[in-house]
Order: sequence, then C-alpha cells, then structure tokens
Amino acid sequence: MKIHSKSAFKDETTDLNYFESWVTSLEKSNGRQYERYEIATSLGKTHIWGINTREEHVDTLVIFPGARTTTLIWDFDKGLDNLKHSMRIFMVETNGLPNLSDGSTPDIQSLDYGIWATEVFDQLKIKQAFIAGASFGGLICMKLGIVSPERIKAAFLLNPGCLQSFSLSLKNLYYNLLPIIQPSDKNVLKFLDKAVFSKPNHKLSECSEKKLVDYEVFALSRYQDKAQKPYYMNKQLEDVKVATYLLVGDKDLLFPYQKSVDNAKRQIKTLIETKIYNNVGHGIETYDKALNYVGEKIKNYS
Repeated sequence: MKIHSKSAFKDETTDLNYFESWVTSLEKSNGRQYERYEIATSLGKTHIWGINTREEHVDTLVIFPGARTTTLIWDFDKGLDNLKHSMRIFMVETNGLPNLSDGSTPDIQSLDYGIWATEVFDQLKIKQAFIAGASFGGLICMKLGIVSPERIKAAFLLNPGCLQSFSLSLKNLYYNLLPIIQPSDKNVLKFLDKAVFSKPNHKLSECSEKKLVDYEVFALSRYQDKAQKPYYMNKQLEDVKVATYLLVGDKDLLFPYQKSVDNAKRQIKTLIETKIYNNVGHGIETYDKALNYVGEKIKNYS
C-alpha cells in the first residue's frame, strides 16, 4: 500500500501521555475500562478500543470515527449503552487522526482504506460484523463495503462525509476554520455549539462537553494533521454491495442532510432506510436516539 501522507504529534511522548491521561479521565467518568488492541497493518500500528470483545455468540459492531476525532467520542456519557443490545464493540482509531494509531494514510480516493479496514478485521479475527461510521468514518465504511462486502452484515452511516462535498457556505467555513486558526476553548465551544450539536435537544453533559473541548484544543494545537479530508465518492458509491442505513441530522452544517439523502437514494443500490433527526447537528454519534436506532436494527436483523 502506498503511503500518501504522514501526520504526527509535535512531541510524541508528551502528547501521547496527555492523551492517555485524557482517556483515564473518560474511563473514570464512565465507570468502565476499555479493552485495548494494538495490531500491525499496512498503515503501521493501529489501535482499537474494545467493550465486551471477549463475549461469545453475540453480535459484533465495528466503529470508525470522524476526522480530527478519537472513536471514544462515541462513548461520551456512556453513549454506547444507548445501543441497548449486548454486543462486542470494537472502536477503531483510524490511522492519520489524533489518537494512538500511527499517522500514515493512503490516498483517500483509492480503495486502500477499505483494504486497511479488511486487515483490521483479519487481525482481530472478525469473520463478519456490523459497521458504523460517523463523518469520515462513513467513508471508511463505504470503502470496506466495496472491498470486502462479504464481511459486513450491514453498515450504518451517521452524517457521512462521502455523500457530498464539504459545504462551502460562509457560515460553515467560518465556524470550522475559527478553532483551526486559533485553537482555544472559546473558539472550539463556538464550533461545537454552531455545527456539532443543536442545543437543547442534542447536547452532552457539562462534564463530557469539557472533555470534548479539551480534546479538540489538544488535537488542533498538538497534532500536525496532513491527512486528506473526506470527499464525495460519487460513482464509487454504486459499487457498494452491503445493506446500508443512513442517519442524518437536519442541523448538520458540514454536510447538509438533504443532499446526502438524495445522493444516497440515487447511488447506493443497497440503501435500506434513511432516518432524519430534527434538531441534531453533525455530531450525531453522540445522540441517544440515533444509537437507539442502530441497536434496534442490529437486534432485529435477520
């Protein structure tokens, strides 16, 4: 696999120690300790967090995070409990994002991320599983759905970054660029309030919001991000061969929902259902009713 770019922390030892402390704080507030897996892939070391992964004879869910995030965001306020279904859960830290995985990334427009995701399945000895991805993670799911459809029972896309180009509206650009240009608590909070959440319907607890702000300021100020960003997969979507569910929030500034819905219906031949949530922002993976829906579909899947 050809490496397209390499991202890295500015001071690997110091920055990874900070991230580990942040994880410990999250585990303490959630009252659980995440299982850890470190595997070798074509992109180098890939880190995976686990919940109940040693359980047998239960469904398996593999999760891929959004860009500039850690997959642990899915479990703020013990969010994964909202699945309400006993499962083995593997939370993959995608390479090239500010996390414990190595920073190498392939060309995003190739199918290499699908090959990498297949390697993750192989190394974890996962024969078949449900997959879910938020934003950039939705693109990973679709790449995997093209490369190894036989390994996927169904895919859940949450405000995915593969069904249209990133919105160039002035409002979206302003709130996204503000914390990148000047990473501070104030600017990150402004971005979260305007683009990621939709208060009071869609929000985190005060404790978890603080953890998210801390993480984002850390990621923006300490991680040298050279990874390519999500893109509209267009004709590639027609090659997806897995049952797909689309979940979108009507307050998503980054990828306005209607265009995503229209393109999915037109290009994903195996699209099963679309769910539109009112007053929900881009960070739909933290919305309890969205995770309720995913858990219900998996529980009743046949």
